[in-house]
Amino acid sequence: MRQRNRSGQAGSTEVDLVLFGALGDLAQRKLFPALYHLEREGLLDPATRLLGLARQGHDLDGFRCRVEKSLEARVKTQELDRETLARFLARLDFLPLDFTCPEGYGAIREWRRHASRPMVVYLSVAARIYGDICRHLDTSGCLDDTSRVVVEKPIGYDLASSAGINDAIAAAFPESRVYRIDHYLGKETVQNLIALRFANPLFGTQWNQNHISHVEITVAEEVGIEGRWGYFDDAGQLRDMVQNHLLQLVCLIAMDPPANLDADAIRDEKVKVLKALKPFTDDMLGRDVVRGQYTAGSIDGKAVPGYLEEEGANTKSHTESFVAMKTGVANWRWAGVPFYLRTGKRMPEKLSQIVIHFRQQPHYIFDPDQRDLAANKLVIRLQPEEGIALEVLTKDSGLDKGMRLRRGPLHLDFNSAFPKTRIPDAYERLLLEVMKGQQYLFVRRDEVEHAWQWCDNLIAAWEEHDEPPRRYPAGSWGPVASIAMITQDGRSWYEDY
Repeated sequence: MRQRNRSGQAGSTEVDLVLFGALGDLAQRKLFPALYHLEREGLLDPATRLLGLARQGHDLDGFRCRVEKSLEARVKTQELDRETLARFLARLDFLPLDFTCPEGYGAIREWRRHASRPMVVYLSVAARIYGDICRHLDTSGCLDDTSRVVVEKPIGYDLASSAGINDAIAAAFPESRVYRIDHYLGKETVQNLIALRFANPLFGTQWNQNHISHVEITVAEEVGIEGRWGYFDDAGQLRDMVQNHLLQLVCLIAMDPPANLDADAIRDEKVKVLKALKPFTDDMLGRDVVRGQYTAGSIDGKAVPGYLEEEGANTKSHTESFVAMKTGVANWRWAGVPFYLRTGKRMPEKLSQIVIHFRQQPHYIFDPDQRDLAANKLVIRLQPEEGIALEVLTKDSGLDKGMRLRRGPLHLDFNSAFPKTRIPDAYERLLLEVMKGQQYLFVRRDEVEHAWQWCDNLIAAWEEHDEPPRRYPAGSWGPVASIAMITQDGRSWYEDY
C-alpha cells in the first residue's frame, strides 16, 4: 500500500471526509443530518472538509442545494439554524465519479494535493464494490498512513463472502484504520448499558446465572420491504438483523468486564461471547427456532400487503421476515440462562428493547396468587424512546389492600431526565468517533466473522430441512409458534405480562 507520512492529532476532528454514495438514501437521510448537528454543536473542526462523490453528474451548487433540501426535510424546524446551515454547506465539495473506474480517482488525489489532515473514506455504497473502491484509492495514491475507512453492514452474505470483502479492504487499510459501523452501538442507551453494568455494584454483582433467569431481546419494525425487495429477499431477517444488531446486543449484555475502556479490550470480550454462543442442532431446530413471513394485515388501522404481495415480489419466496430463537452462552457466567431473540417486519410497533429477568426470591411469603409478579425486570429500551426502567415490587396503597403487591418502574427516561439536552442520533456519535480516530464503538473483523460462522450454521440447517416459513398477519407479534417457543419454558414475551 502506498503511504505518505502525515501526523494526525489524536482526538481531533480535523479531517477530510470523503463520502462515496453522497446522493444515496443513507447519506441524505442519516449522514448529512448527523454532520449538520455536529456543526451545530460546534464539534467539527473549522478546517474539516466534506467531499461528496456520486455517479450522477452534478455541479457543486446543485449538490449543495440537494443537501440543503434534504436537511430542511429531516431536521426539526427549531433546530435548523440558517447561519449554521450556511456554514455547513460551505464545507461541502462535490465530484462526479464512476466508482469502478480507476482513472477517475486522480481527481480525489488532486483535491487532497495540499491537505495535511487525515482522510476519512465513508463507503455508503453496496458492499460488493468496497474492494474496488479501496483498491482504486490505494493504486491511485490517494491513501497515506493516517487514512481511515468506514464501511456499513451487511459485510457479506455469509462467512466466505464476508472474508473476501474484508480481505479486499485489508489490502488497502490495516485493521486499526477500518471502522465497521453497526448504528445500534452508537445509541445513547447502548452506551449506558456499559455504564449500568460496570459502574454500578448493584448490577455488577447480580449479572450472572445465580441472579438472572433469562434475557429477551426484541427488535420489531412496523415497516415492510420499502422498495428493498431485491436486497432483502436474498438476505432475509436473519442476515439483515440477527447477524449484526441482535448479536452485538447479546455481546454487550453477556460479555465479562473488560480490563479498561480501550477499543480492543471491549472487543476482545465481545469475541469471547460470540465464540461461546451455542450452535443449533437438528433437534433444537423445530423447538428453539421459528421462521416467519408476514401475510396481509393492518397496522394502525391501515391495510398493508403481505410479503408475497409486495411490489416486485417473488410469489414463491421462502425468505423469512421474522425470526425468533432461544439460544445461550456456554460459559460460567451464563450457564443455564436462555437468551430469547426476536426480530421481524410488519410488527404492531417499532420497538427495540432488552429485558433482563431476575430470579425470584428463594423463599416467598406474600399472596400465592401474586407469585408470578415476584421477580424484578430491567427494561432497556433503544427505540422509539430511549430509556431504562427497573421494575420493582412494592406494597399496594390503601387500608383495604393488606400486603398486596404492585409492580412499578424506577424509570430513567432520557427525554424527561434531560429535557434541555437533545439526545443525539447514533450516527452523530459514530461519525464523531471516527473523525477522532477512536474505534471502541466499531466492530472488529473477527467479531463479524464469528457472528457469520454462527449464523451460517443455522442457515445451513434451514436449507437442509427446506421448510417454508410460518405465516403471521401483518400487525401481529409474529407466528403463534414463537409464543409457544417461550411458553414451553413457562415464560412469556414481555408485552404479554
